[in-house]
Amino acid sequence: MTPRIEIARHAGVCYGVERALELAHRAGADALPPVHTLGPLIHNPRVVNELEEAGVQMANRLEDIPAGAVIIRAHGVAPAVEDEARERGLSVLDATCPYVKKVHVAAERLRAAGYQVIVVGEAGHAEVEGIMGHAGEGAVVVSGREDLDGLKLAPKVGVVVQTTQTDERLAAVVSALLPRTREVRVVNTICKATHERQESAAELAARADVMVVIGGRNSGNTRRLAQICAAACPRTYHIESADEIDPSWFVDAELVGVTAGASTPERHIREVIDRIGR
Repeated sequence: MTPRIEIARHAGVCYGVERALELAHRAGADALPPVHTLGPLIHNPRVVNELEEAGVQMANRLEDIPAGAVIIRAHGVAPAVEDEARERGLSVLDATCPYVKKVHVAAERLRAAGYQVIVVGEAGHAEVEGIMGHAGEGAVVVSGREDLDGLKLAPKVGVVVQTTQTDERLAAVVSALLPRTREVRVVNTICKATHERQESAAELAARADVMVVIGGRNSGNTRRLAQICAAACPRTYHIESADEIDPSWFVDAELVGVTAGASTPERHIREVIDRIGR
């Protein structure tokens, strides 16, 4: 018997990613001089390959872009990176997600007001690296309250958050900070789209026999969706494409829930649903 398939109320590509993709495709179609993204435009390998086919290449370093236009990816960059691109004579097309830009502004304001900036997020993640470039000297990345152990804190601490983090992780860090410093100022920069996807995924996973989470394995927000789903539904599978689906996953399942990360286009979701329904 074919199981019933239900898509999470909020799933798939968000506004910031959609905006970045439109900018990149437009740049490729306009036949500009060579167009490159600095790093993957978004964390979805399939989409990055599709962009390359459309004439938008990826470069990991500015040194690898001899001329033309460079697209600042949705995760944003530190100010010094954009300055260097202009110094090299490159045209800069900024695809930074507007919600990520809000984190940059919040970090800059906290720094200017004399706060030591704490960034709650994944060290080394592209978005976090960009935020750190705006947060100033003394800024620190923490992924959880345990990272605060032994950390020297200023009397005034300001907190911003990687847009794809959870409210629970932010709350845990803030509660650990409060007894250890004189003043804590928190700017909750978690993206509404992230919160909606996490909440609706959890609701569906609590009812489903099987959950399928679609999106890049290098995508932090997709991995968190998979973690949230697995906590409620042990039969949770994180895939990048419909080709990875194993029919044995759905044996005896009455309800299969489907959700997708914020970098997953609608057509990728439809491919998975079609494959499950065969």
